[in-house]
Amino acid sequence: NMKLGGLGPDYEAIKEKKQKLKLQKEYSRQINEYNMKNITVGQRLPAKPQVSSVSRQKALEYAKKIPRPKTFISRQSDQEVKEERVLPRAPHGTSLPQIPSLESLWSRHEKEKEVVAAFKALHIL
Repeated sequence: NMKLGGLGPDYEAIKEKKQKLKLQKEYSRQINEYNMKNITVGQRLPAKPQVSSVSRQKALEYAKKIPRPKTFISRQSDQEVKEERVLPRAPHGTSLPQIPSLESLWSRHEKEKEVVAAFKALHIL
């Protein structure tokens, strides 16, 4: 009894594969049920230890101790010093922010216009 190859599908091989897959699924379902019954709430992993908060506290303490960079404060001209003295006071004794004078803003504007004109003359812009 020798079976030679045919042109149609092999129904017997398909049935065997189907039965094998069915047994595998049944076995995996049984294992899953068994594991779900045996797992208790106490066996789960404990919560994260508070090590991260300790390291954060150390980092914050270190950040408080490092020196801050010094800001560059240029010397003010006599005109700006005079303007600061004349500033009006707010009702609660706090001073209002300094407003640059119109003349200083206009001179700055003119200087920047000259710089832009020079760039245009050199065909940079």
